[in-house]
Amino acid sequence: MELVYVNPEKCIGCLQCELACAVEHSTSRNVASAWAEQPVPRTRIHVVPGPVAGSAYPARCRHCDPAPCVQVCPTGSMARDESHDVVVVDVETCIDCAMCAMVCPFDALTYHPVAASDGERTVAVKCDGCIERLRRGEQPACVEACKVGALVYGDINDLAAQGRLRQSGLVLAAVTAAEAEEDARSGGPVAAWRAWGASAANVVAAAARAEGAAR
Repeated sequence: MELVYVNPEKCIGCLQCELACAVEHSTSRNVASAWAEQPVPRTRIHVVPGPVAGSAYPARCRHCDPAPCVQVCPTGSMARDESHDVVVVDVETCIDCAMCAMVCPFDALTYHPVAASDGERTVAVKCDGCIERLRRGEQPACVEACKVGALVYGDINDLAAQGRLRQSGLVLAAVTAAEAEEDARSGGPVAAWRAWGASAANVVAAAARAEGAAR
């Protein structure tokens, strides 16, 4: 199963993924002219600022299976594309009822005007996995635009294994740093060895004094 995997600790909040997503879903697919289009192309991924400066999280549809939005949609406009395992919206049949937004556990849906066969219509807007790019054997636009590895695309098991390896490295590095700090505070192993030597010398001296007193 291939999908977009998020490494939130790497996200710097640059918004390049949002820009790439909006341009990919524009009519021209040109960054210079997309913003002049009507209706204005909308991003399907939303970068949320983190609790501290320099941190952020790229929130997007998880394409759940089973997907609550698909289950509650009264017109069937929310459907799963089985060939690429992504949930897509049919803008021709969406009635803007917001049932999908009510049940989405990740608040991944927004509502904006889009171009349809009968003109401009307000419909549910969400990540479609860049399904046209997937059909061409390409990566999703957000992944291609991300230069820090916060968004990666591939088999979930492989990506999860890489995540575990990265997390274990961070934990081991933190433990090593903590141990080094503790050694520095306590004088480290050399100081402990010297303290043991001094104690041993004191014991030997005390034994010698006791032996002399006994004579």
